[in-house]
Parts: sequence; C-alpha cells; structure tokens
Amino acid sequence: MARGGSRSALPPAAGTAAATRITAATARVRLPIEVGLPRTQGSQTQPTEREITRIKVLEIETPRGPARAHLHPTEAPRAALVLGHGAGGGVEAPDLVAATEAAKAEAVSVVLVDQPYRVAGRRSPPGPAQLDEAWIAVVEALRPDELRGLQLIVGGRSLGARVACRTVEATGAVAVLCLAFPLEPPRRAGKPPQSRLPELEAVKLPTLVVQGERDPFGMPPQARNRSVVTIPGTHSLRSSSAVAAAVSAWLAGLRLQ
Repeated sequence: MARGGSRSALPPAAGTAAATRITAATARVRLPIEVGLPRTQGSQTQPTEREITRIKVLEIETPRGPARAHLHPTEAPRAALVLGHGAGGGVEAPDLVAATEAAKAEAVSVVLVDQPYRVAGRRSPPGPAQLDEAWIAVVEALRPDELRGLQLIVGGRSLGARVACRTVEATGAVAVLCLAFPLEPPRRAGKPPQSRLPELEAVKLPTLVVQGERDPFGMPPQARNRSVVTIPGTHSLRSSSAVAAAVSAWLAGLRLQ
C-alpha cells in the first residue's frame, strides 16, 4: 500500500516468504460470500468488478496459527489503521464497521484482523502473551507491502484494544484507537478489584478511547495524550453514528508526518 497514486485495491503481497503468508485470496473469490456487500432485499444484482476488487483477505501464518487480515483500502491513503476484535466477537462488530468507514472517509486505509483462535473456530481467547505474539506477527507480515510507506495507527475493540496498547512499541505505531476499553473486569468473590488502566497509561502516543456511558467495565480517565469520548450505550457500542463521528473527528485532528 504505497503512498500516492490512485488505487482501487491494495497491491499483492509480492516477495513475502511463504512461511509468513500462506494464502492471499481476493474478494473476487470469497468476500461477497463471507462479508457481503450492501444489497436491497431480494436483489439479484451482482457486485461490480470495482466493488469486489477493492477488498482483499489475507491468511497470515503466525506462531499461534493462521490469522486473517481483511483489507479495506482507500484512495491515496495518508495512514493505515489496523484494528483487532473483542474476545467473543469478530471483525463484523458494529463499532469496528463504523470505525472502518470513518477512517476511509479520512483517507486512512483499514486492516481488520481475526486472531488465530477465531480463525480456528474457538470462542475463548488464549492468554495475553499469545494474543500479542500473533498480533505483532500480522503487522510485521503486512509491513513490507500493504503497510509500506504509511504511518501506522493501531487499536481495536475491548480485548483488541488491550492487545494494541500492550504491543504499541513493537508495532511502531504513531497513535492508538480504543473502542470500549475494558477497564475493570467483573469482580470475583473474595478478590480485590482489578484494573487494566496500566495498559492504557503505558501508551505515550495520541490515544482515543470511545466508551459507552453505561459500560459495566468502567470509564477510563482522560490524560494529556488520551481523549475519552463518551457515547450512548454500553460495552457493545451499537451507536454506529456516534462511533463514526468520534473516530472521524479524532483522525482529522491527528498530526501525521
């Protein structure tokens, strides 16, 4: 994904070692079935060639098994945004979809990443070390081609936001986007409350947290480098328009080299 020029699709992954990238499937083959395209009910109209080839799915080998990267490119991107999903859901979560569309409108290409445990069909995520290792491997595999020449913004919803925060130095990101950051897990009887705030505090880069006003996991505090935008809803962040507005405003104000 090189800077400049008008493109309707990300470039193919040329020259990447087979041990890292095991398949590269264009949307022409799979995406209309896997994620679909906007249609009216009952419509039999087939998507155009331009609509289909704008998205590509890559299956990327990591030390924890294959991950998937869903690439959503934009014309002449000024940066790239890589987002991870929550613990029990996938990249089709409403807030991730809203953030993707908002980013593309701000000339930021997006990659949505399925962690290996999701690709393998497992519901429960592994431990933090395994999640972080797989995430870093995906970013590194994308860097020579799809992310080439672009500044990187990382983030995700809930669990994915935590992974992005913990690995920010390893990925070389310039900013972080957290959707529904799970600040405090539910209390267990006989155990003191736990906080994930140190994961946020460790990030010294510009950070946006979009949080539901009734999120049972709590509300992260504002900080010098961290903006917290409260929107209607709970941890699910189903107000897509509010998510999109917050992400769009933040991206528009980011100072990218």
